[in-house]
Amino acid sequence: MTSPSQPIKHELPRVLSATNALAIVVGIIIGSGIFLVPREMMAAVGSSRMVYAVWITGGLLSLFGAMSYAELAAMKPRVGGEYAFLHDAYGPLTAFLYTWTWTTVAKPASIATIAAGLMRVLGTFQSFAFLHTEAVAHLLWSQVLAIAATWLITGLNIVSTVDSANVQTALTWLKVLMIVVIAGFCFTSLQHGSFHNLTTSFTGARGGIAGFMVALIAALWAYDGWSDVSQMAGEVKDPQRSMPLALVGGVAIVGGLYMLTNAAIQYVLPAATIAHAERPAADAMRLVAGNAGAALVSIGMAVSICATFVGSSLSGARVPFAAAQDRLFPSVLAKIHPRFHTPYASLIMQAVLSTLLLLAIGKFQALFSLAIFSEWLFYALTTASVFIFRAREPETPRPYRVTGYPVVPALFVLAALALLVFSFMDQPRNSALGTVVILCGIPVHYLFQRRQQRQQAQ
Repeated sequence: MTSPSQPIKHELPRVLSATNALAIVVGIIIGSGIFLVPREMMAAVGSSRMVYAVWITGGLLSLFGAMSYAELAAMKPRVGGEYAFLHDAYGPLTAFLYTWTWTTVAKPASIATIAAGLMRVLGTFQSFAFLHTEAVAHLLWSQVLAIAATWLITGLNIVSTVDSANVQTALTWLKVLMIVVIAGFCFTSLQHGSFHNLTTSFTGARGGIAGFMVALIAALWAYDGWSDVSQMAGEVKDPQRSMPLALVGGVAIVGGLYMLTNAAIQYVLPAATIAHAERPAADAMRLVAGNAGAALVSIGMAVSICATFVGSSLSGARVPFAAAQDRLFPSVLAKIHPRFHTPYASLIMQAVLSTLLLLAIGKFQALFSLAIFSEWLFYALTTASVFIFRAREPETPRPYRVTGYPVVPALFVLAALALLVFSFMDQPRNSALGTVVILCGIPVHYLFQRRQQRQQAQ
């Protein structure tokens, strides 16, 4: 019998292909952001030239992070991804704080946001107008269906990891096709499109370094999610080859699609129009193809969000599962379904917490802001572990090595730290709350460890 201090050794089967892993990266990253953030970016920097500079900067930073993670994932292909890297590099306390923040705030808030976002997109169609009405006991139909969607996807993830990954892969390539089709409509519009629009500017932009940083945060939010596939490394076949391909190749594909979409929108709409548009992509398509074009964008957003939904839920539960295996979290979360061979207990807990946030629909946006702050703190720590492992484990086989080491990981860490500093300056309240959430995990960790020691002594 396993004692409370010993790891619980139950492995999840390696059932995911390199294509599945690549689709998880692309599918999770491309959500609704690319259809919406051009407005925030243009309002912040004011010109197409600067918007592209931000997209390129955000893409390179994400690529540098993905390259660093690729070395770690190929060297340590274990379930939990960042959790495993942080545990080996810094010890159990840092790993616990990451898991604590991820499990209690970051991932449930992310899933709740995705579910609510899907309902908002569906609500733009006349057939789903009822989503804005009350269902029962002050709950809107949008909340009820968002909760139902969360549990439907959780059920799929419990029943089969392979089927979940295949559904996510199909949705991912469908959304890529729709993005290309939307861009094609825009670029072939001789009546409304003009390269002159690419030279226009918005005079009311925030501008300067502050404007660039605001736009960069929007771009990084659109790129966010590339790290999630590392949490599935223990379930990917031939991870030494598949993980670098998925991480580096996935970010590169997304970067190309983002630049294409942004160029298509700017080809149709001048800068000032983009800066004031609630849904720039939909407005561009409405101009070139009427209401049917705007509906196509909404359908594309819904498909895109569904792919993100499946992949985010699938990968998120692996973190508490890995921590529970190491006895840093309640051991019940390390349970594997005897028939389906999936971490069903962690998936159920994740769905429960997401449901609670969806029931408090007006309050979770602040939690999501905290999640963004905490994510970049742990991105920096995880990427910095590349230096630690290079020094501590020089002989460990590294099937993939970061190109441009040590400059590439160092630039990513510095950029992450700069982003954190700017977040504290620009949003001191949310940043301070994010810090409090993380620090609250310290006494919880020691209380949990003390309890484990008492159980072991009995």
